[in-house]
Amino acid sequence: MLNLQSPSFLRRVLLADAAAGAVTGLLMALGADTLESLLQIPAALLQSAGIALLPLAALIVYVATRQQPPRGAVWAIIICNALWTLDSFYIAFSGWISPNTLGQAFIVTQAVVVAVFAELEYFALRKSRALAAC
Repeated sequence: MLNLQSPSFLRRVLLADAAAGAVTGLLMALGADTLESLLQIPAALLQSAGIALLPLAALIVYVATRQQPPRGAVWAIIICNALWTLDSFYIAFSGWISPNTLGQAFIVTQAVVVAVFAELEYFALRKSRALAAC
């Protein structure tokens, strides 16, 4: 069970975010051609998004492994996650690309997961500040 009051909760959420980003990034970067035929999402978009996730995941690991994750860096991660979520919904439903139903489900699912990470990071950041004030 998650201990939401634990000082290490923020670190754990960040590491989970980084792991999910790295796995998704590798899947999209290395499997773009296969995913394109399965999801009807252009391989170039999948590959470039996957490649973009890898340094972001590394940055999140770096932030998470600091003795005290810097608040500004955590805010930057939260904002990046929120923008990724908004961009994902735009891509899925704007008509810019034409993913099939499975492709839309893929985009929406990863967007929701990223939104949940942003929310958990925000919650953990607020909790860590409250714990520090005690």
